[in-house]
Amino acid sequence: MPFSSLGLSPALLKALEDQNFTVPTPIQADAIPAILNKKDVLGIAKTGSGKTAGYVLPLLMNLQDSIGAKNRHANVLVLVPTRELAEQVKDVFRIFGKALPQPVKTLAVYGGVSINPQMMALQGVNVLVATPGRLLELVGSNSVHLSDIETLVLDEADKMLNLGFKDELNKILALLPEQRQNILLSATLSPDLEHIHQILLHEPVVIKIAAEEDSLDLITQVAYIVSAEKKGPFLRYLINHHEMKQVLVFTSSVQQADAVVNKLRKNNIAAKAIHSKKSQGARTDTLAHFKSGKLRVLVATDLMARGIDINFLPFVINYELPRSPKDYVHRIGRTGRAGEAGDAISLVSESELHHFEVIQKKMGIQVSLIDSAGI
Repeated sequence: MPFSSLGLSPALLKALEDQNFTVPTPIQADAIPAILNKKDVLGIAKTGSGKTAGYVLPLLMNLQDSIGAKNRHANVLVLVPTRELAEQVKDVFRIFGKALPQPVKTLAVYGGVSINPQMMALQGVNVLVATPGRLLELVGSNSVHLSDIETLVLDEADKMLNLGFKDELNKILALLPEQRQNILLSATLSPDLEHIHQILLHEPVVIKIAAEEDSLDLITQVAYIVSAEKKGPFLRYLINHHEMKQVLVFTSSVQQADAVVNKLRKNNIAAKAIHSKKSQGARTDTLAHFKSGKLRVLVATDLMARGIDINFLPFVINYELPRSPKDYVHRIGRTGRAGEAGDAISLVSESELHHFEVIQKKMGIQVSLIDSAGI
């Protein structure tokens, strides 16, 4: 099925061609017509499945009529859990919006940076991409009015609920017009998400594409039994022995991420950390250097996982296991994308063995477990 069969305008079809988008992904094929028809949508699909373009393209088309009406305030509100995702979504709107006859102004607002420039940039915004906390700050200062919102998008809704944004989401929902289109997108359908979708969506088009487990086919998984005190030296051994040029390492805390980076640097391995304690500028620069191949090792916490989207990342290492099997699948899903194989390596201490068994059971996959003492 080509994009031309989905009802998109010639201008957007040309923009898709220029960006080398040839065939819609399954969620794009289902979501684009539904959103064009202003239906509520519940989309469940793994990260990397094309969800963002699946809602950006039809919303840009629908906005052409709204912009002509000269509304004073934003028409589309996209709520996301992290600054990195806010920037990614903004970029997709801007890339495709440039192709349209009616200019579409998109702005991303989030915490961790000065609020004043964001206030000044709000004039004439059509699409507002926001993290919940910063949006409420802007509402509280009377800088943002949500009275003209025609479409609400909750992107990575499961992550927002997991990160404790539920109360903030409820406050935002109370400020929105009752008559609006709602789009709820998530990698998983948790009980919390089931509740919010029942109160938010009206006769939605439900799209469920590929269980998360299906995304593991191209990933070779292996685990090593390593004592906690020997994880650092063994991590360095793996990086050097396999001559890893680009590897994403996950830790369970900000403090551990910084400690791992310090040890790697002391051993002449170029590494940087990305986590919530870093400034937005530092996070943006670090991620850009890693994506371009200028940085060998990126050490991240789970909070940052959904802002890291690299098509050809060869290695992911779990320095520590995450709390939930879903987070494990999401971590290793940073590799094995776009048809390219990848390797996921986990360092498992004796105290983590039972938890790793639970993760394997949830995945339905047996992972090779090797004692590092024999290496």
